[in-house]
Amino acid sequence: MEKNPHKGHRQRLKHRVIKEGIDNFEDHQILELLLFYSIPMKDTNQLAHQLIQTYGSLSAVFDADPKDLCEQVGVTENTAILLTLIPSLARRYQQSKFCEKAILNSTTKAGKYVMSLFTGRLNEAFYVICLDSQNKVNQATLLHEGTINEAPVYPRLIVETALRHQAVSIILAHNHPGGSLKPSQPDLDVTRKIKAATEAISITVVDHIIVAGDGYYSFAENRVL
Repeated sequence: MEKNPHKGHRQRLKHRVIKEGIDNFEDHQILELLLFYSIPMKDTNQLAHQLIQTYGSLSAVFDADPKDLCEQVGVTENTAILLTLIPSLARRYQQSKFCEKAILNSTTKAGKYVMSLFTGRLNEAFYVICLDSQNKVNQATLLHEGTINEAPVYPRLIVETALRHQAVSIILAHNHPGGSLKPSQPDLDVTRKIKAATEAISITVVDHIIVAGDGYYSFAENRVL
């Protein structure tokens, strides 16, 4: 009688994670491991390969729409939700590494903090980060999702947000998904309008940070604020 080559496979994979982490795992093995927790008592290797083949990469699987995963690959809703939670969980993990009262007293600290806000985001988003007199974060508020030049109400919303959270100064932040770190003309124009609006109520815009890919661009650092 032939032995089942897959017998004990799940336990071996789990033991490997405990022993060495997942740095040396293939993409399909990472998916296979995740699928263990939504698909019990069934070989998930073939499905993991199918997901990679259908979407092209591990990140594309995680970025997929849950409904599309169900329709294209035939996974259950539980499995679709599990897979598409990964980018949001990664963002929450990054944010949780900063305490609620993170002190952003340097461009480097501010840049890292801002990058944590955009982990896993596929669409352009705009944040205002309210700081107290010690440069501690009072609140990071997501104000808008969409392109920056489609939001003429930014100055009013930002003034309201800054006052609500008793900000002494603020940092503006948005991302360019898949784009350049270089600020566009609308980025520059909106920043000037916001700066003028907040200065009228004695709140300083100390920086505007753009996130793209694995980097960020600081208006203050590049002297364009």
